[in-house]
Amino acid sequence: MLALIAGTGGLPQRIAQAQATQPVICAYEGSQPDGMTPDLTFRLETLGSLLHALKERGVTQVCFCGGVTRPAFDPAKLDPATLPLVPQFQKALAAGDDGALRVLVEIMEDAGFTVVGAQDVAPDLMTAAGILGGPQPDDQMEKDAARGAALVAALAPLDVGQCCVVGSGQVWGIEAIGGTDHLLATLPEQVTGARAVLFKAPKRGQSLLVDMPTIGLATITAAYQAGLAGIVIEAGGVIVMEPDRCTTEAERLGLTLWARKPA
Repeated sequence: MLALIAGTGGLPQRIAQAQATQPVICAYEGSQPDGMTPDLTFRLETLGSLLHALKERGVTQVCFCGGVTRPAFDPAKLDPATLPLVPQFQKALAAGDDGALRVLVEIMEDAGFTVVGAQDVAPDLMTAAGILGGPQPDDQMEKDAARGAALVAALAPLDVGQCCVVGSGQVWGIEAIGGTDHLLATLPEQVTGARAVLFKAPKRGQSLLVDMPTIGLATITAAYQAGLAGIVIEAGGVIVMEPDRCTTEAERLGLTLWARKPA
């Protein structure tokens, strides 16, 4: 039996629809998945009780999917079943995003669950290499994409972000704590003349069990509004939500949507 630890967005529903048996849907309080009614709702302070509930339902596999803002920890809401996990919580809250997610995997595995990635239970999520929509990349776009890939790889040890914006050989922005939306919304106006691209890929060494990079229609729209010429993702490493709609929108806007084969 599979349980989805589901955050916001449409990814949990897409994964659930790919299963032969309906999984148990668990939602973090305040982070409800689109189009789904959770079977169980929990907080960080009640995670121990959630683990017990999953075992009672016969769950053996757990998949993290969807967006969740890093939670605050309120000791006053801690329940007895979660008390033994506090040292691991402290370790997670002190770590960067990837480190915190690794601790969550550790907690689940210590409880006897197998943690599986979204790509493992729904292989069709992964995007094959090729031009998904919009114009073919020109020579400069190919060079900018390669520079973006090198930059994301170089930043991986710093646990910063999964994407950057590169145009005309220049780096115009790097994803940080605000995420992709903040990056695109705060680019300098001059980027519009650089035919820049948003490059997105998993960080080297990143655990893809719980943090598979994704893009969707909102990313397409935000990139276009920011004046970019394209979006380049790493083929096999980034999930495209609603791929048919993303392709259609990229074509309509004249925005290159390219799944680039890793070097």
